[in-house]
Amino acid sequence: MSRLPGPGPLPPGVAEPYWTATTAPSVPGAGALAADLTVDVAVVGGGATGLSTAWELIEAGRSVVVLEAGRLAAGSAGRATAQVTALHPLGYAGLARTRGEEAARLCARSMAEAVDRVGGIAAALRADCDLERLPAHAYATGTTRHENLRAEAEAARAAGLAASYTTDTGLPFTVTGAVRVEDQAQLHPRRYLLALAHDILARGGRVHENTRVTGLKEGTPCRVTTEHGPVVTAADVVLATHHPVLDRGLLHTRLSTRRELAVAATLPTGDDPGGMYVTREDGGRSVRTAPYDEERRLLIVTGECSAPGEPDVARRFDRLVHWTTERFPRARILHHWTAQDHESADAVPFVGLRRPGSAHAYVATGFGGWGLSGAVMAGRLLTELVVGRTIPSWAGLYDPWRPGRAVRGAPAALRNQVAFGRRFLTDRLRAGRATSETDVPPGGGAVVRVGGHRCAVHRQEDGTVRAVSARCTHRGCLVAFNAVERTWECPCHGSRFAPDGAVLDGPAIRPLEIREIPDADDR
Repeated sequence: MSRLPGPGPLPPGVAEPYWTATTAPSVPGAGALAADLTVDVAVVGGGATGLSTAWELIEAGRSVVVLEAGRLAAGSAGRATAQVTALHPLGYAGLARTRGEEAARLCARSMAEAVDRVGGIAAALRADCDLERLPAHAYATGTTRHENLRAEAEAARAAGLAASYTTDTGLPFTVTGAVRVEDQAQLHPRRYLLALAHDILARGGRVHENTRVTGLKEGTPCRVTTEHGPVVTAADVVLATHHPVLDRGLLHTRLSTRRELAVAATLPTGDDPGGMYVTREDGGRSVRTAPYDEERRLLIVTGECSAPGEPDVARRFDRLVHWTTERFPRARILHHWTAQDHESADAVPFVGLRRPGSAHAYVATGFGGWGLSGAVMAGRLLTELVVGRTIPSWAGLYDPWRPGRAVRGAPAALRNQVAFGRRFLTDRLRAGRATSETDVPPGGGAVVRVGGHRCAVHRQEDGTVRAVSARCTHRGCLVAFNAVERTWECPCHGSRFAPDGAVLDGPAIRPLEIREIPDADDR
């Protein structure tokens, strides 16, 4: 018997995001939807975008229900870096070049307003969310990118931000250049979002966890069906599920998905770099701190971006841990986790009507690595679209069906489709590394052909074998095993599944089918 290599040692620290580990697992009064319901607006998704939108709609006087498939703010929102900033890697210089200087100004205005909106809401709700106003930086350490950063600082300043170019930062290593934007925000994302959820409930809104939406019939009114039967009737529906579920507008063809690793460590207060930092170097890095105790700060470092389903997650964690402890020698790793982001083909989020011809169904997606800033912006914009009040001047910038989208996004959309086709075909043509479930080691997983079908086989540490269909229920790509998180990941659009096939992340809404592996004598 020839076995695959075992999963190897896990990264240091607890395998859970710090944000979820330090908050209550659920919200009182947010149990699963048990009966049919009629409201003004149904919001599908209880993450940053869903809760921000629902809160704004309640503020505007609408009756609202939030339907979350799992736990509130425990998916992408609970795994975020939670930097709320207008300094985005999409680049104001690039945006001015491709969409014009006015588009860059509108983007800067919308994101700056989102930063201020977070501060205002947190103060109004007296949210205990560790909100801090600090400068944000985009930096470089090499000799080639710093001139680009100088141009980006000029473009950001021309767009209306308090931006400057500098070589002086609080980082414990030399940078060749950085863009600095003053008075940005960072916070504990789950505490902030749970404060929104509590206020929604207190003001008569409905919030339901463990309520997966499985269908949407647009009309006057709309009908939303859920996994266990109850139906929600609503005048308007907002799909705020990160990657849009029930995507008939084919937005998924214009989205790319990436996984990013994260570690959280304690750091002596004197080592605090005093701000938020991002770079595209070293596979991408984001660095910031948060309050921890009187003598220490919490250091959060993310990076090592990759596509879902790519191998060697443990090795990438090793690189991230080494990078962190080499630059911050007194850091002590407490937690590690992964996050997932979706980016639009032209790097500008999609916020607006779900598809051409829709009148009452909206979507928000494609925020890249800046989901919290984008979520707050989207909440305000979607509320104005639903209520029909004064539409912000920057609404057209984010319209999913904006003019010129096909031309600007064509190269990236084509790459996405080519990559999808390649994965779909090659996964079926190539032989798997495992020829039998006996090749799968304890803690490991592999796609195995059994009786002419591809099965995703995971062996637990006690030797118990679980097998499910290897075909993602979204578009049929073959899943791959993440040996660190013990999950199955779809490399095409980022759906994630537990070893028993349960959906962990969409756009899939149906679990992987259970497969029985016959005894050797029966084959």
